[in-house]
Amino acid sequence: MCVRTAHLGQDSRPHHKDPGVFPAAFASPYVHLEPELTFVLDDGAGQAVGYVLGTADTPRFVADYRAKWLPLVAGRYPEPGPEPHTADEGIVALLHHPERMLVPEVAGFPAHLHIDLLPAWQGRGYGRALMETFLRALHERGVAAVHLCMVTANTPARAFYDRLGFHEIAVPDAGPVTYLGRSTAAEGR
Repeated sequence: MCVRTAHLGQDSRPHHKDPGVFPAAFASPYVHLEPELTFVLDDGAGQAVGYVLGTADTPRFVADYRAKWLPLVAGRYPEPGPEPHTADEGIVALLHHPERMLVPEVAGFPAHLHIDLLPAWQGRGYGRALMETFLRALHERGVAAVHLCMVTANTPARAFYDRLGFHEIAVPDAGPVTYLGRSTAAEGR
């Protein structure tokens, strides 16, 4: 699912030599390190069609990612040189640098998340339901706020997040991404 939505909400397979790096960087570490914050939508016949996952504590997650997750996948995805030359190398570089998640401007939003739904399941209320489940789980753990990082060009995703009460967090030199945050309280913001 991560692979089938990683290219601006569309299938990444035509654009990447080894799209398996996407779940290795953006989905599997959460399932491995914080499974209690992984929620999956199935199609009623047991087939996963969407998920939301994340962490309640980004700094702790980054430390665990480096110590516990990266050793499990570094052999399959060796770190590229200091200047990645391809889109694939760029994603692998992100995999090897979890400290990129430690952005001072989002410190007041200690949790973060990733959400993916297959296109046929988008626009039907399932994304909102997944997000509400995730926010409630964070709130019940005493986490007051959550952030996410998205590719700015993914305007359909941005519209979805705006409808859910996320607002932009100013981050200087953010490059091609935008940071959004909100309260975990049911009323949002």
